Amino acid sequence: MSLVSQARSLGKFFLLFDNALVILGFFVVFPLISIRFVDQLGWAAMAVGLALGLRQLTQQGLGIFGGAIADRFGAKPMIITGMLLRAAGFATMALADSPWILICSCVLSGLGGTLFDPPRTALVIKLIRPHERSRFFSLLMMQDSAGAVIGALIGSWLLQYNFHFVCWVGAGLFVLAAAFNAVFLPAYRISAGRAPMRQGMMRVMRDKRFISYVLTLTGYYMLTVQVMLMLPIAVNDMAGTPTAVKWMYAIEAALSLTLLYPIARWSEKRFSLEKRLMCGLAIMTLSLFPVGMVSGLNPLLLLIGLFYIGSIIAEPARETLGASLADPRARGSYMGFSRLGLAIGGAIGYTGGGWMYDTGRALALPELPWILLGIVGLITLAGLYWQFQLRRIEPAMLGEN
Repeated sequence: MSLVSQARSLGKFFLLFDNALVILGFFVVFPLISIRFVDQLGWAAMAVGLALGLRQLTQQGLGIFGGAIADRFGAKPMIITGMLLRAAGFATMALADSPWILICSCVLSGLGGTLFDPPRTALVIKLIRPHERSRFFSLLMMQDSAGAVIGALIGSWLLQYNFHFVCWVGAGLFVLAAAFNAVFLPAYRISAGRAPMRQGMMRVMRDKRFISYVLTLTGYYMLTVQVMLMLPIAVNDMAGTPTAVKWMYAIEAALSLTLLYPIARWSEKRFSLEKRLMCGLAIMTLSLFPVGMVSGLNPLLLLIGLFYIGSIIAEPARETLGASLADPRARGSYMGFSRLGLAIGGAIGYTGGGWMYDTGRALALPELPWILLGIVGLITLAGLYWQFQLRRIEPAMLGEN
């Protein structure tokens, strides 16, 4: 085995172990935030949604700066610093007895994510060959699902005793992840060259095709973030106990571990990335419309399972498509900017979702937020279809000329 092949092989194991620590640390805490502050402490869902939305906006909206810094100085220092900031955010959350402290802890957590997330994604592009990326992203998603259910189980168990324990365990896992990167991550350059930060960011800003793709995904992310806000609340309301949230993540884990990799391998040989993304989004959209109309836990979990199947189809295609559009000369900047759709969609999805939930409850219309989210999904599908069709037409017109 050549040195390059050996480095790639070791890199895969490193990425998988590092991802396991990050996912576990995140899901110990975040799925339980809405339950802790909305259901247990009686805070308004909009206030909690605002805190979560600001975390999303901070982490993903500033991603291009985190990616540009990593392009300039390398992945390792940014990843370690970001993970320690995330740990500090979780430790602060343990002290949250008012909304402004929760907001501060979420923003601190988001700042950590904006430093470590883009370079970690850029490392995947650097270390994994293009023809293997779709399957590797599928493996990461399988790991994410398993980590989500294990993290939710640990968090739910700790929540029975004290929410402080939930936050401290999450913080400890990110400290462990930072130590792991400090010891084992080589000082990789994630881009082809070490250009000034401004040059990398300008390269992204001139790429209209990439910008259109990223911004169109805003609606997609408005749907996905409900896994952290309204879906756990809906399950808790229907079951009458926060421990039922673990079943939601158990469904995701079971579906991902059994279907994700086979679906990715089967579909990558038969369908384009664009078709896989749109098919998955269509399933996610259709699964949300009836959520507010069901009257039992089992039908609700069935719809959530359908939502996850859509995500299983869409997410690897979305990641691979974004990676294929990135310029190797500014990988960090591209991967940072690619999170802008998640920043906008997450902020709107969390804050707007919390407002829609409160409004629906006040008007005795529990189906309202889910119908509005379904409409958002349909609009996003139309936007993606128009964009992908335009992409096919333009090369054909150039050929005719």
